[in-house]
Amino acid sequence: MICSVKEEVKKVVVGHEELIDSMIIALFSGGHVLVEGVPGVAKTTAVNTLARSLGFDFKRVQFTPDLLPGDIIGNEILDLKANEFRIKHGPIFTHLLLADEINRAGPKVQSALLEAMAERQVTIGEESFPLPEPFMVLATANPVEQEGTYELPEASLDRFMMKVRVGYNDFDEELTIMERAADGAFERVRQVLDGESFARQREQLKAIHLDEEIKHYILSIVTATRDPGTYGLEDLKDFIDYGASPRGSIDLYKASRAHAWLQGRDFVTPADVAAMAYPVLRHRILLNYHAVAADLDADKVIRKILETIPAP
Repeated sequence: MICSVKEEVKKVVVGHEELIDSMIIALFSGGHVLVEGVPGVAKTTAVNTLARSLGFDFKRVQFTPDLLPGDIIGNEILDLKANEFRIKHGPIFTHLLLADEINRAGPKVQSALLEAMAERQVTIGEESFPLPEPFMVLATANPVEQEGTYELPEASLDRFMMKVRVGYNDFDEELTIMERAADGAFERVRQVLDGESFARQREQLKAIHLDEEIKHYILSIVTATRDPGTYGLEDLKDFIDYGASPRGSIDLYKASRAHAWLQGRDFVTPADVAAMAYPVLRHRILLNYHAVAADLDADKVIRKILETIPAP
């Protein structure tokens, strides 16, 4: 059934396998995704298509420097006829929210969104309102432009289950996109799940087996980002200021389980853990200026950890 969702998304989104898998994994695992990529690579199309295949609500907010928290979560509005205040819900009250160019909004707006992501509710005035279930934020950040942007603090980045980097399609994929877009030849997306069957599918995730050795493998990878010397990675010790938080180990556990499920297996292998280590941990490793000087990024750190720690 879950493969049917992926097939529906691929009717419209050409390529970008990692983005499609990450959205599905995050949605069924209760997480959120941060996407870093240049404009025009089908980020909006991807999340909108996923929503249609599941019959869920979808909204998109373009983040700008003048955006206010109330523009996202909603406001108290005076009803002149009734002479009383009423609540007007903002676009955050949806199942799938695309927060486009989140780094363009000020810290107050970012904070309001991140609180909703963590608490699954928002407070307007003196009243709290639960968000729809499921609720997933797919936030995008444009790495090309830096002027007038507010980069997310490391502690805020930790709220995202995964960070995915999306580049351009290859030549053949872009040829297909060009032909389909010019002729309006994209296939019609069918709804393959409803809310009830989605909840059943999500429950099935908990039945995916993780061996004790796999659990120890996950925790060893995460711990190695904090204390590389313990795992024979002394050469990384001077480059890492902070490693992944406990949320990193929780999310790597859940993502590995969902990855195995997406592959049609009822058990997790070391390959599932290694595949998910990059999107789950890359935004949780804080490197210092020594790493920048040595041309070392988070992906290279993760690769070295995976090469050093023996898989069970």
